[in-house]
Amino acid sequence: MKRLFVALLPVCLLLGACVGSEDKKFEKDFVNLTDAVPDAILEIRYYGTYNFVGARIDGYQQPVALLTAQAAQALKAVSDDVMSQGYRLKIYDAYRPQCGVDHFVRWAADIPDTSMKQYFYPDLDKSVLFDQEYIMAKSGHTRGSTVDLTLFDMNTEKEVDMGGTFDWFGPESHPDFCGNPVTGEYTGDNGKSPKGRSITPEQFENRMILRRAMLAHGFKPLDSEWWHFTLADEPFKDTYFNHPVCQLGGWK
Repeated sequence: MKRLFVALLPVCLLLGACVGSEDKKFEKDFVNLTDAVPDAILEIRYYGTYNFVGARIDGYQQPVALLTAQAAQALKAVSDDVMSQGYRLKIYDAYRPQCGVDHFVRWAADIPDTSMKQYFYPDLDKSVLFDQEYIMAKSGHTRGSTVDLTLFDMNTEKEVDMGGTFDWFGPESHPDFCGNPVTGEYTGDNGKSPKGRSITPEQFENRMILRRAMLAHGFKPLDSEWWHFTLADEPFKDTYFNHPVCQLGGWK
């Protein structure tokens, strides 16, 4: 795989359709996530076709994950924490170029395209995705210190059951679904689920294991997605990068 990355790197850097004006800053301040967190498992959903769009997303030129150096260092502490509990981190997405976000926006505006509806938004009409802010013109991912992730159980060698899939559009993805994420108490309250879906106490606790580890090492959660966390002290609060997702030169 390393040989493949080396071979593709010149192509990645030469392709200009998804490259912005902040490239020098990007190359200086961003790292390959797996250089910093070698135990992380990557399943970069937007490089493949199993995602809510149903196609590879613009700007995802290689199945790698990039983060700011600060976020990557904090995530290494999270990884060490969960590994001591018998888990590894599994990464779905990290830095996301603005052209990728623009791809989401174009897809959301194409109302007839519902090929992945049954997997990611069966309870919603696609026309509400903008109004309910499932799709937005800007994303914290584009600032480089946000990561979407879950846990992988080293004993069972399976992804931990969180009671819902990554990128599910609905209240079932909220951290407070069926419980209180502040106290970690399971309540079973699923009143917000349009179809009466629920999660078990074990599934809620699995979400809390991930959440506790992320918060303990400097990340803040999102109130609508159990898998989404941003470094609280992110270095680029107002910069939205457009560099493609491809292997960088190495850990700096």
